[in-house]
Amino acid sequence: MLVVGATEREVHPWLRAAGHATRVAPGVDAALAALGEAPADLVIVDRDPGGLDTPDLCRALHADPRLDGAWMLAITAKGSRSDAALAAGADDYLHRPFTRGELLARAGAGLRAARQRSDDRLMRALMLNVPGAIYRSAWHAGHVVELISDEIERIAGYLPSNFVASTRRTMLSIVHPDDRDGLKRAVEYAAEHERSFAIEYRIVRADGEVRWVLDRGQLVPGPGGRLWVDGAMFDITERRAAEEALRQHEIEQARTEELRASRVRIVEAADAARRRIERDLHDGAQQRLVLVSLTLKRAEARARDTPAAPLLAEASEQLREGLAELRDLAHGIHPAVLGEHGLAAALDGLVARCPIPVELRVAPDRAPPAVEAAIYFTIAEALTNVAKYAQATQATVTIEIDDGTLVAEVVDDGVGGASMAAGSGLRGLEDRLDAIGGTLTVHSRAGTGTTIRACAPLSP
Repeated sequence: MLVVGATEREVHPWLRAAGHATRVAPGVDAALAALGEAPADLVIVDRDPGGLDTPDLCRALHADPRLDGAWMLAITAKGSRSDAALAAGADDYLHRPFTRGELLARAGAGLRAARQRSDDRLMRALMLNVPGAIYRSAWHAGHVVELISDEIERIAGYLPSNFVASTRRTMLSIVHPDDRDGLKRAVEYAAEHERSFAIEYRIVRADGEVRWVLDRGQLVPGPGGRLWVDGAMFDITERRAAEEALRQHEIEQARTEELRASRVRIVEAADAARRRIERDLHDGAQQRLVLVSLTLKRAEARARDTPAAPLLAEASEQLREGLAELRDLAHGIHPAVLGEHGLAAALDGLVARCPIPVELRVAPDRAPPAVEAAIYFTIAEALTNVAKYAQATQATVTIEIDDGTLVAEVVDDGVGGASMAAGSGLRGLEDRLDAIGGTLTVHSRAGTGTTIRACAPLSP
């Protein structure tokens, strides 16, 4: 409190005894200096001993912006015109003589009014600047809106005047029908547990567009079962759309990863089946045929110089050729040396069987079985194509590890013109490499030879 002017000596003790912190300023200059040191919520103005009456003093103080928001109580002489002080900027007046109770009552009312004025200004500032619709809704009176900011027009498409004191246009009336029960339950739960609420729901704008909002509110109970909701509503449609897009992306990514994992499992199962078939051929049919070959050799020796000798010799030769074809078939299905000794050893045998000269440069490090198998069959298919179609005189196979990736290249000096679309062999290998996160590229211009490059990561 700031007491300005020559007031009764009892005023200061009365105010201090009531718990009010007071400062005294005899005139305008001293009052303005005191306001420069600290603001005041209540200013009690009396006549100035220097000659200014109460209205003049009120007018001089009211012009200072530092008193904006403070409550001004003017003390006037009995019989004087009270409207003169009010016209000069005072908010209230007190006639002489006055009692201690009258002074404290007017001072208390002035402080409450100053606080209310400050709260009102804060509310107006929030309603103008907060990017959401601030509102008060009387839930005990059919959800009638008592206060709402202009931002509601941007969010819902309705003018604020459509809501205030309307029994038809309430905050609940714009909520999507499917979301109203959820909002009611949230408010009821907050009221029951005496806590605030924050809920996201849909509204239907005036133009029919459905938007998502975040409603944060506080329940304010009153006597007689009355209940108000003070809240702020924010448009979060873009955020919800971004979250939904991210969720869909995560779902698609999970599906892609699951598909990739499934394809890896299929490739691994196929490789396991290839190894099993190769072992079965080697340990089963191939061994039986070897025994048959030995039996034929013995029969051929016994039938020497007999009419059966030529037939046995012919059968022995056909069996030998069949065994060779069976070994090649078993090797093509899945060479045993690949699993036992690795890619370098398997490629040595592959290059040795190639009908054209092949230079082999292989890094000695082992790789995961699925990677080695994919690279091996890629090189095998590439060398088969070189031998059949490239009309090449030589080829080079290079395998190296580059930043966690196994890189294989097959280069020939043939006629070129190879294409991924030319046959199913390379396309199948491309799918196989893709299943383990690898890639296959073919560079083959006519007359310049062909380069096939396969890359496979060493770790998933």
